[in-house]
Amino acid sequence: MIKESMKIFGGDLKNSFKDLIPIILVVAFFQVAIIQAMPDNLLSIVIGLSIVAVGLALFIRGLELGIFPVGENLATDFAKKGSTFWLLLFAFTIGFSTTVAEPALIAIAEKAASISDGKVDAFFLRMTVALSVGFAIALGTLRILLGHPIHYYIITGYVLVVAVTFFAPPEIIGLAYDSGGVTTSTVTVPLVAALGIGLASSIKGRNPVIDGFGLIAFASLTPMIFVQVYGIIVYAMADAAPAAVEGITAAIEGTKTATTAYAFNLKETLLELVGVVKDVAPILAVIFFFQYIIIKKPVAHLHKIATGIVMVILGLYAFIVGLEMGLFPIGETIAFQLTAMKNNLLIYLFAFLIGFSTTMAEPSLLAIAIKAEEISNGSIKQMVLRVAVAIGVAVGIALGAYRIVAGDPIHYYIIIGYIFVILMTQFAPRYIIPIAYDSGGVTTSTVTVPLVAALGLGLAENIEGRNPLIDGFGLIAFASLFPMITVMGYGIIAQYKQAKTEGETV
Repeated sequence: MIKESMKIFGGDLKNSFKDLIPIILVVAFFQVAIIQAMPDNLLSIVIGLSIVAVGLALFIRGLELGIFPVGENLATDFAKKGSTFWLLLFAFTIGFSTTVAEPALIAIAEKAASISDGKVDAFFLRMTVALSVGFAIALGTLRILLGHPIHYYIITGYVLVVAVTFFAPPEIIGLAYDSGGVTTSTVTVPLVAALGIGLASSIKGRNPVIDGFGLIAFASLTPMIFVQVYGIIVYAMADAAPAAVEGITAAIEGTKTATTAYAFNLKETLLELVGVVKDVAPILAVIFFFQYIIIKKPVAHLHKIATGIVMVILGLYAFIVGLEMGLFPIGETIAFQLTAMKNNLLIYLFAFLIGFSTTMAEPSLLAIAIKAEEISNGSIKQMVLRVAVAIGVAVGIALGAYRIVAGDPIHYYIIIGYIFVILMTQFAPRYIIPIAYDSGGVTTSTVTVPLVAALGLGLAENIEGRNPLIDGFGLIAFASLFPMITVMGYGIIAQYKQAKTEGETV
């Protein structure tokens, strides 16, 4: 048993190192060919990337042992119980509790409060986003229960986003669009996906592929509406003041200084572990409360589930430590050096390549891709799906970087992107649509958000005439939008090839 487990983990570890190769190649190319200097902390970077690989392997094995089974079992038990109220309350609570403690959201909220000169309150922004995600997961769950096609809900949501945009102050639009991308954390995504798939598998007449996916898409959409409404209220109560450019300058400079080298500190390392446990604790509290108090049924294979949860926590912890040692210092240094070089083509190339490489290593995407291949019986290939998503993110971040350089308003780009999504929805096969919508939410998580946010704010700060609050945010929104287009494109091409093959066979 132990030998078999070690063999499986060895395979996971091998795949994790393969996932990191694109990031290593991109960083090495820019460091050697463009910057033409070797990093001072090369050993720390190598060790850090190795720790990231171990963290990814632990995380994936923990998902298979703990998170996926407990989510699917809960959904099955709720379906048997037949109580819509408790199921929707569980969905809302999971959405709210996992979002309010999301590290990426906390970072973005504090940054927004800093550069808005206090007009945007970090706490109320987090509450707004958390409430919107709770509402979204509940609404998505209701959609599965009713059996409605997902695109009716999503297209209606896009129309609302665009409509509210024309009334929202410019200072809040980029932040609102970004908030939709930072809500889906590395732990939330697998649990929410398991809930949707388990529920669709338990209800007669539902298809796990067509009906089970889509909850993450709801969680990425509603924050854009809620935050814009919040911004309208906030800025209506106070005159818009110029952004505190000095504040963002200090924040960026602090980031540069803090991330150029990693120094091991036992106290800080243990605090990071405690932080990961705190992030996971609300999710576990909700799960076990509903399992034992509402459903009144013990967790099956509790020791196996507990082992999986511990592996997820340790994997996330190792992942974060490894990123701080290996990826963030060199990635942020390159981003700032490129903006200082004033070479726009290099900025776009770096944005494209770093978008692709970080997405390929994104744990949330890996979890969704594995589940999509599993429940589609192999018709959706996890590697092909991940590449399609990564290409979408790469194109999105490159275009978003161009938008900052050009100084164009963000909502024109986003509106045109939504029009493309709506048009492609009409031609894409039904089985790929929910997965495509979900792919927009899983791309912006642990790896991508910090690097993309640093690139956007760094560009806005270094380019004359740009406002960090208005122009600096928005790259995450681009990274969430374009994967929907590329994944539906993958589905359309696959459908065409299948039809062609069947025609030749006949």
